[in-house]
Amino acid sequence: MLRPYRTAGSAWPCWLWAGCPPGSIGREHGEPRRAGRAAVSAHPEIDTSVPHSARVWNYLLGGKDNYPVDQAAGDAVRQVFPGMVDLTRHSRYMLARVVRYLAADAGIRQFLDIGTGLPTVDNTHEVAQRVAPESRIVYVDNDPLVLVHAQALLTSTPEGATDYIQADVRRPDVILEQASKTLDFSRPVGLMLMGILGLVADYDEARSIVDRLLSALPSGSHLAVYDGTDTDPGYVEAIRRYNAGTGAVPYTPRSIEQIARYLDGLDVLEPGVVLVPEWRPDPSPFGDPPLVSCAGGVGRKP
Repeated sequence: MLRPYRTAGSAWPCWLWAGCPPGSIGREHGEPRRAGRAAVSAHPEIDTSVPHSARVWNYLLGGKDNYPVDQAAGDAVRQVFPGMVDLTRHSRYMLARVVRYLAADAGIRQFLDIGTGLPTVDNTHEVAQRVAPESRIVYVDNDPLVLVHAQALLTSTPEGATDYIQADVRRPDVILEQASKTLDFSRPVGLMLMGILGLVADYDEARSIVDRLLSALPSGSHLAVYDGTDTDPGYVEAIRRYNAGTGAVPYTPRSIEQIARYLDGLDVLEPGVVLVPEWRPDPSPFGDPPLVSCAGGVGRKP
């Protein structure tokens, strides 16, 4: 179901939000890397000459896992949108609500989270394993700094499992092959593509990635997706400046109709494709959530 989109009075780059693309795509495709103890201690080379969305987001949330180039990019965006840090919570809240629903109501016990970024509160494995300790989670990201911090992501319950793969979203076959070492693809999987597909410039390629990933998953699996939209001129201008001025991997906002088409062929859950704060919000004493230029939804594979 596609709900009418409300134009945002202020727009915020979705790639900077908690739970948005922090990572999973880069200039080089590279081979996947699994985050065992040896991998974490190897200190892979980190490119500090250009900002990375995961590190910019970390800086804006007050974290320390960033570099001057990331801080400069974050400061530039914050000058244009001074309230952006407050709005980061809404995408993180949606991710947590989606995972909680999938674990508690849909019975999902396996998650493939592509574009996880640096650890923060309510990571996918934490939310899922609070509901079902036996849940198994595989994180995927391409930022070497995330690999360095993978030990934090790998703190699983004894009953479950949490693993990390360093790989590029544009290599779905590689991701699936590596993830199959932890996940059982004969059982339903929650596929999380939260804000990452805007980093794939070609829309047809982005859709083919979604289709390839879903083709490997059985009936009963779910896709959760959101991305920044091209509806608000302020948001589009912010993205244009970021793309032109930082040298980082460019981000491409989509129309809400394009985001909805990622769910083609799936049974789309209510309330459909909506602004991220509107996806099954928890009761709040603070009134209506802000309008943001980021929309998404969840679909079940029949």
